[in-house]
Amino acid sequence: MSPAPTGKGNESGTARVLGSGTSGIAELLIFHPVDTVAKRLMSNKAKVSFSTLSPIIFREASSATLSRKLLSLFPGLGYAAGYKVAQRVYKFGGQPWFNDIINKHYKTNFTNTFGERKGKLMMQATAGSLTGIGEVVLLPLDALKIKRQVNPEAFRGRGVVRIFLEEGTTLYRGWGWTMARNAPGSFSLFGASAFTKDYILGVSDYSKATWTQNFIASVAGAVASITVAAPLDVVKTRIQNANFEHKVHGLKVVSELIKNEGVTAFFKGLTPKILVVGPKLVFSYTLAQSLIPFFANYV
Repeated sequence: MSPAPTGKGNESGTARVLGSGTSGIAELLIFHPVDTVAKRLMSNKAKVSFSTLSPIIFREASSATLSRKLLSLFPGLGYAAGYKVAQRVYKFGGQPWFNDIINKHYKTNFTNTFGERKGKLMMQATAGSLTGIGEVVLLPLDALKIKRQVNPEAFRGRGVVRIFLEEGTTLYRGWGWTMARNAPGSFSLFGASAFTKDYILGVSDYSKATWTQNFIASVAGAVASITVAAPLDVVKTRIQNANFEHKVHGLKVVSELIKNEGVTAFFKGLTPKILVVGPKLVFSYTLAQSLIPFFANYV
């Protein structure tokens, strides 16, 4: 669920954007390094061992000082900031908007098919899935962020405007796999979260859930989402981290991955992602809930 606005009309919408956007920036600064580690592990095609772990994660800074190693985990921060802020604002506002539309036009269909209680959960999950599919519009920023994290050579000194002008639609490479990943991933995120609140915690009005209840439901939803989407996320990452001029087909990535690395490779990078899910969601949700009423006092 999105953070509940405290104001009215346009002011509440503005406060919501500012609050969720600021929480996205703060979340990025703390969790971007973990995301970089996950992306580099997913992009690595060789077997991982203790001796090869440092070069895989830190690249050319593997033998440098600790401070340089840490800084090496912040590549593409500018692209990541644009993507994360846009993603958080879209996620926080998009899913409730889709849910309102489904409630208005299709509630009877869901209730007749699943029953009132399960129908409510399915509407939440379906709204999440539609939000995830629409998130493909942010794909260029996501693609640039990933390339900066795992394949900075692809930029060759070019700025973001020049890249957009020269590469054009290639920045949407992997859009089909992105939608295929986001649909079940977002369905699981909002569906598992709603299920946890309703069936496990006994919360019928999700907007009245306590901080602890939101924490438990968010962790359950996020773990389910990341696990379900992990195989397609690996394929999407492999497609996106290639050089701009090198077109990679998803089915080829799948076949080569199974042939050379085995089926378990579909879950590369899953552990660091899951380890960061709990504190990441608690942090961003709590901060957004605190900042939205703060901004509502001024806008």
